[in-house]
Amino acid sequence: MHLERVGVVGAGVIGVGVIQDLAQTGHDTLAIDVDGEALGRAERILRRSIRLHHLVAGTGQPLNVNEIMSRIRFSTDLELLRDRRFVVENVTEDWSIKQPLYEQLDQICDPSCVFAANTSVIPITKIAAATSRPSQVIGMHFMNPVPLKPVVEMIRGYHTSDTTIAIATQLLSQMDKSAILVNDSPGFVSNRVLMVTINEAAFVLDEGVATAQSVDTIFKDCFGHRMGPLETADLIGVDTILRSIEALREELGDSKYRPCPLLKTMVNAGLLGRKSGKGFYTYEQPGNGEQRDVDGRG
Repeated sequence: MHLERVGVVGAGVIGVGVIQDLAQTGHDTLAIDVDGEALGRAERILRRSIRLHHLVAGTGQPLNVNEIMSRIRFSTDLELLRDRRFVVENVTEDWSIKQPLYEQLDQICDPSCVFAANTSVIPITKIAAATSRPSQVIGMHFMNPVPLKPVVEMIRGYHTSDTTIAIATQLLSQMDKSAILVNDSPGFVSNRVLMVTINEAAFVLDEGVATAQSVDTIFKDCFGHRMGPLETADLIGVDTILRSIEALREELGDSKYRPCPLLKTMVNAGLLGRKSGKGFYTYEQPGNGEQRDVDGRG
């Protein structure tokens, strides 16, 4: 089954990456967001990201920006998803937003349509229960930046069928990606481990044990990680990190997911990481140029 037309709901950081990756691999991509300004921002980011992709990816030959953008349609109208057979959802990690969205998608989309939840924390089985097609709901946890990541964490919900897994795997293959299939659990594998690490790194910084730079350098130079946990938080978005940790605590009821107060302070102050220009590090502009630790001790 070759999927040519795909819908993407949610044009945030990860959503934009999914949209770009789909369009670059030849898919007719419908980008939906309730916020028209978010769609305008997404279009500007996409043009820049596609133009610079060959430099970032080291592929040599520049991509045809206009050709790729011609495969993307932007809209605030969910009804346009009626002709899609595969929809990737990327909205905020907030059940009060996700649940009604899936109820709407279930009413609008063709009965054969597969829903892929690009969630970091919320169980796929819980999401599937908001629809009348639980066997056609699967988790596809794309990593940031999506166009540069060749592997996706795929999550089988309690009711997810083998057919749905095969369809999702086929779409990823068309995007030149592979999947690692895991079973359903809040946070799955990646975020159950990563969020605890980032949260504890924030505690270490907040308690004055080390600077952000020192924390990240230990993980890079001692353990061989490409990025440290606080750099990773800035890349993902500090607000997303906080929501994910809070959701893990709610879903699992485990005190080890108690959010570091520094994360709440940063979110309240608008220090969200690369997308805001400042997080655990300061950036010359969103996405570039580390300056110093956020607390000034670096």
